[in-house]
Amino acid sequence: MKISAGLIASLWIAFVFLSISASAHSAADQSPSSSGRHFDGPAELPREYVNSSLRNTPAGGKTWTVGSGQDLQQVLAGASCGDVIRLEAGATFSGNFVIPDKKCDDSHWIIIRTSSPDSSLPPEGTRLTPCYAGVPSLPGRPQVNCATTANLLAKIEFNGRGGSGPLTFSSGANHYRLIGLEVTRTASPAEIYNLIQFSGPADHVVFDRLWIHGTPKDTTVRGILLGGARYTAVVDSYFTDFHCIAQTSACADAQAISGGLGDNPMGPYKITNNFLEAGAECIIFGGGRATKVPADIEVSHNHMFKPLTWMKGEPGYVGGTNGNPFVVKNLFELKNAQRVLLEGNILENSWGGFTQVGFAILLTPKNPGGCAPCQVTDVTIRYNFVSHVGGGLQIANALSDNGAALDGQRYSIHDIVIDDIDPKRYNGPGELAQISVNPGAPLLQNVTINHVTAFPPSMLLVVGDMVAASGQMKNFVLTNSIVSAGKYPVWSTGGGPVNCAFHDTPRTTFDACFINYTFASNAIIDAPPAYSASSWPPGNFFPSSPGAVRFAKYNGGNGGDYRLEPSSPYKSKGTDGKDLGADWDAVHAATAGAN
Repeated sequence: MKISAGLIASLWIAFVFLSISASAHSAADQSPSSSGRHFDGPAELPREYVNSSLRNTPAGGKTWTVGSGQDLQQVLAGASCGDVIRLEAGATFSGNFVIPDKKCDDSHWIIIRTSSPDSSLPPEGTRLTPCYAGVPSLPGRPQVNCATTANLLAKIEFNGRGGSGPLTFSSGANHYRLIGLEVTRTASPAEIYNLIQFSGPADHVVFDRLWIHGTPKDTTVRGILLGGARYTAVVDSYFTDFHCIAQTSACADAQAISGGLGDNPMGPYKITNNFLEAGAECIIFGGGRATKVPADIEVSHNHMFKPLTWMKGEPGYVGGTNGNPFVVKNLFELKNAQRVLLEGNILENSWGGFTQVGFAILLTPKNPGGCAPCQVTDVTIRYNFVSHVGGGLQIANALSDNGAALDGQRYSIHDIVIDDIDPKRYNGPGELAQISVNPGAPLLQNVTINHVTAFPPSMLLVVGDMVAASGQMKNFVLTNSIVSAGKYPVWSTGGGPVNCAFHDTPRTTFDACFINYTFASNAIIDAPPAYSASSWPPGNFFPSSPGAVRFAKYNGGNGGDYRLEPSSPYKSKGTDGKDLGADWDAVHAATAGAN
């Protein structure tokens, strides 16, 4: 059997990633308790993971072949558990199709797929690109190297004048796998909300090697609205052109994948090895009414991206048909989620100018529209690259119009690299992290940030807590990191003297705002003279410049190689005996091939 070089490379990348992941689990996860629970620092890791492999979705029944012009809905209605529905490659099936409840089981899945043979598609575990729909490139997106430009996908297209479509999973739908499809909408002024949605509880669904996309200038709000889905995976797929148009669209938030809403149990979820592009957030959980909390969410090896051509004034600018820009907010956001693992992802391009300021990652539990149980708890963020953003992390417990969320705590953030934090170009605050809690919101506590490499030019931390109302934040840890101090290293979120961070001095702020905190073994680059070592908690290092750190290649803090040279004074200086900063090799291995 002849094995292609591309397949060998894919297998090698998978091997390296799994090796690093296994190493990360063994090093960072605490021993499981008698209940089988695992932890990374203060955060509990997912208790359940979705197995999305083909061998675990068997379908050995009848094969249906659906040609151009034939009735796809009729075939969906007639198919039985275990059947395979093959849609003619290159054909377009227009309409709004309902995926029915068949009451299938783990041994009898229904597979809906292109008629192209498996040998013509990228192998399982390899991301599909628009190349397979005959589209060799998309302006403003990363270049893809097409092995073929033949149209090997079947297109399912919504041609409605509004609403959602073309795919709706009916209540009770279960055990479906979709492979090798292009799911989209026709170009028109109509605002389309969800290309794929769940109308009620559903379970065991795998979206595998799909191209799911809107149109370049129209409003398409979401690729997949997960709703009450359980045991659902989105793997090896490509999402593009989800956006709302500023000032003219009825919507203000567009996502590639959205979940965490509704009254039905939600999760576990697997979102792995996808290209995810959207205006507001590439992925969000929460943000609306819910009575349940989605749990056990794995988000790994994805490329979350916004084209810079969506930024007004950039070469090749693309906005709505009226010229207005698309609404841009963040890359990854949690407002309602529990036991989340964000690992091995590349997150690129986020800027302010709308209702947000260009943070890459937000952990912000909210109670909008009636969501009293909403929470963000037990979140692990590790081995990720973040680049070209207005700010790094916003970690904030705040109130919304409907009052407080239930909780927001137990976050483990380690071995991440955040570079090209540029407040001018990306219209943001230029900070590494905001750490704050508002009066009436649940107390922010048990936040660990460890082995981070980041270069914020304005502020290292922005801190806020009206202590008289909420009490000091508990168990904040920032250790073993290499970070720029910024012009104003530790700053206040505002509010005057009632804010514990009012004095804007590092040690004074930490003592006033936190109880049981640890801030040690950090290399704080280029601290301004007004913030000398004596103004910081003891046990830190103060290199005068990035050159004094002795990176392999600093490159102005944008696209460098941030490994430490053997002569670096920060080799093996961590509290754990490791080099300061992110584990560069582990981050590279975990993200290899994600872009």
